[in-house]
Amino acid sequence: MIKKSFRITNESGIHARPATTLVNTAMEFDSVITLQALKREVDFKSIMGVMSLGIYSGTVIEIKCDGEDEVKAMNELTEKIVSLGLGKEI
Repeated sequence: MIKKSFRITNESGIHARPATTLVNTAMEFDSVITLQALKREVDFKSIMGVMSLGIYSGTVIEIKCDGEDEVKAMNELTEKIVSLGLGKEI
């Protein structure tokens, strides 16, 4: 299992459109991928789970990937978070 933390810097937080992009990216992998924020953890492959967190600017999130393709999954998700201007790795 690998994990990384990010601080969300986008003033809108993780709203519907980028959340959908991130969930779709997570769904491309066989690994179990979870998103933790605000003392809750959800399946990163569930749009309802991700949206239920209500992630706003300044929130620290943690992504955990566990499986055969965990490194590739984490690299892709990291690239999406940075390229969408959502946050930065801490």
